[in-house]
Amino acid sequence: MRVFVRSAVLLCTLLLSPFAQAQVNKETRDTSVPQNVRGSVTQGNPTPETIPLSISDAIDRALKFNLGALIAQQETREATADRLRALSDLLPKISVTAGDTVEQIDLAAFGFTGFPGINTIVGPFNVFDARAHYSQPALDLRLKHDLHSQSEKVTAAGLAQQDVRELVVLVATDLYLEAVGSASRVEAVQAQLKTAQAVYDRAVNLKDSGVIPAIDLLRAQVQLREQQQRLLAAQNDLAKEKLNLARAIGLPQGQSFTQSDTFLTTTAAIPPLDQALSSALDSRPDYRRAAALVRAADETLKSANARKLPSVGFYADYGDIGERPTASHGTMTVQGTLFVPIYTGGRTQAEILDSRAKLDERKAEEGNLRGRIEYELRTADLDIRTAAAQVQVAGQARDLAQQQLAQAQDRFSAGVANGLEVTQAQESVATADENYISSLFNLNVAEASLARAMGTAEKSIKSFFGGK
Repeated sequence: MRVFVRSAVLLCTLLLSPFAQAQVNKETRDTSVPQNVRGSVTQGNPTPETIPLSISDAIDRALKFNLGALIAQQETREATADRLRALSDLLPKISVTAGDTVEQIDLAAFGFTGFPGINTIVGPFNVFDARAHYSQPALDLRLKHDLHSQSEKVTAAGLAQQDVRELVVLVATDLYLEAVGSASRVEAVQAQLKTAQAVYDRAVNLKDSGVIPAIDLLRAQVQLREQQQRLLAAQNDLAKEKLNLARAIGLPQGQSFTQSDTFLTTTAAIPPLDQALSSALDSRPDYRRAAALVRAADETLKSANARKLPSVGFYADYGDIGERPTASHGTMTVQGTLFVPIYTGGRTQAEILDSRAKLDERKAEEGNLRGRIEYELRTADLDIRTAAAQVQVAGQARDLAQQQLAQAQDRFSAGVANGLEVTQAQESVATADENYISSLFNLNVAEASLARAMGTAEKSIKSFFGGK
């Protein structure tokens, strides 16, 4: 019963540890990140040697080969194509046609009958016509505003591409740090396994000498097996975290690599909230994109209103027409057209209503994004301050747990304590190690999240994490 209670207490401690909270935060982040940002277009083939991979290398590869970044580039090209189409509607159109027609006409089919002496069958006869055509809208405000709207959408697409790059940098950093955390756990469990092996060897000697009962030797053996299981699980987690990282940055899945960067234990300077918010609104591409989409929607509304206005067009052609090229004469047409919409069946009003609704929607999205940016800045600030304090406390707790374990081992060797005390001390060390690693992970992720909230992830994360 006592063993069950101790196990339950240990389980609750682990569930309430920073590692458990980090796992919850990780799942939350995973649901908010588009899945294509976690994929990539793999480049090259794996090599037999183990390559070093720094956080700067991981970010550089992610920006080149990450699927989200590649798709964002194509979406920018699509927006550029839409703008070119809108521009084309405003530019002159020049074309050349040439035709040689042989035709026979039945006048009776057109109602020309009853003319004495006139044959109703005319032809066959030949008509040759070669002509150049020129057309251009002379005044059409609808097309002008359509072009302005598409230009703003191109700007928004470019900013969306920058925002995806920021997100790719954050995801690559997060995955790199997760792998660093898993590697740290492997090292910690290896140290704990070494300690458990030493305790077991000592217990064998003490049991053979008759100093301790068999139950203490059994406890030491159980603890040794638990550490072996933990090591296998930690190594498996590390291997999967490396696969996730390689998947996101375009590294071949079979490529072996080591991470050359580790956790940071220091924090960057946190600017005052007002200053940070002002800087973020100027820097964050997603907020600038939202502003561009508001301008685009406003131009679309102006275009819809312009449907009620008259438009003027111009057309001209010049060419030769005759029985054949050698028997032809030049002709031309110059035409100006005034188009005045009078009744469109409600189509214009429908487009105005739709455009106004889109504009209000874009304005609401911009306002919401501004609030979200402030929220992200505040939460990143809180996370950094809390994680920094947790790192300090967890480091102290880890040192105390190591001292507790050393004293328990000494008492066990001296025969004044049983193996249960050593087992409890070993579990305390395992919990303290996990708490310290999780606190460091939370601190580093919070630092990266602050850079993302500031809109400077691509500029600052590499220098901050890789410039130790």
